[in-house]
Amino acid sequence: MKSYWMGINDGVAQVELKDCPSPEPGTGQILIRMRAAGLNRGEFLLKHGLHKAGAPKPIGIEAAGEVIAVGPGVSSFKPGDEVLGKCQGGFSEEVLLSEKEAMHKPSTLSWEQAGGLALTGLTAHDCLVIQGDLKPGEWVFIAGVSSGVGVSALTMAKALGARVIGTSGSEQKLARLKTLGLDVGLCMRGPGFFDAVMQATDGKGVDLVVNTVGGTVFEECIRILGFQGRLATVGYVDDVVSSTIDLKTLHARRLRLFGVSNKQRTADQKAEFVPDFRNQILPLVEAGKALPLVDHVFAFEDLPKAIEMMEAGGHVGKIILSGKA
Repeated sequence: MKSYWMGINDGVAQVELKDCPSPEPGTGQILIRMRAAGLNRGEFLLKHGLHKAGAPKPIGIEAAGEVIAVGPGVSSFKPGDEVLGKCQGGFSEEVLLSEKEAMHKPSTLSWEQAGGLALTGLTAHDCLVIQGDLKPGEWVFIAGVSSGVGVSALTMAKALGARVIGTSGSEQKLARLKTLGLDVGLCMRGPGFFDAVMQATDGKGVDLVVNTVGGTVFEECIRILGFQGRLATVGYVDDVVSSTIDLKTLHARRLRLFGVSNKQRTADQKAEFVPDFRNQILPLVEAGKALPLVDHVFAFEDLPKAIEMMEAGGHVGKIILSGKA
């Protein structure tokens, strides 16, 4: 089978298409024929540390497809089932998924939508529900709302009954996201949103912040939080990894700050809340809510072009690699 691998030499990522043997599903694994796989910026941002220098490794961290075979002990899936999930090596013709992290594909989703659901969907669920305790009617602020996680957090928050303020450096992107329910769009890449947020929330501040940008906006994200507000740090695409924290505000407003990352989680920890996602979010997806937004689909052989588009940053939502016909 064909499979994309990436190695890092002298701090430069090099992507290569290889011929590899078809993988055999082990205990608790399922093998799928990949129909679509989502690109995720963090996989190619070397500062995020998902890849280290050394021998090349298969890339692609979410995929959807049809089950070809199941390994020993698998009871939830059978050959022919349509599934999606997080993985290692999603940019391959055949992909192994863990039964614990795999999900049946909602019938309302296209393959392209399904291929871009797992990673950003589970991340948004972690931000909003698992750690964010989001309630209907609350205000959510998303710094970098046009990113993959940002769009997922927007659509999920709206499906859960929240109101959403988001920032983006593009008026065109914000206009598109308003059709998905964005209540207030602020055209900016850095700080400077405090006054607009306070005006939108009648001076109370927001209940939950999802920061996909990083340290350049962190201090102001603290300032816009209301009483018992929560702040989720998802990433730092600005490459700024430190910031001032106002301890008086943190203390007086009883704020809660938390990170959303899989870097140090075990396999069991990564799978822990997948059942909650299946039960809480997939029914919303099936009903046509919290849908993945697919910006562009590339053919399997065009992964380098897909990466170029992602790095250019002109997309809204997900870029998808289609399975090889």
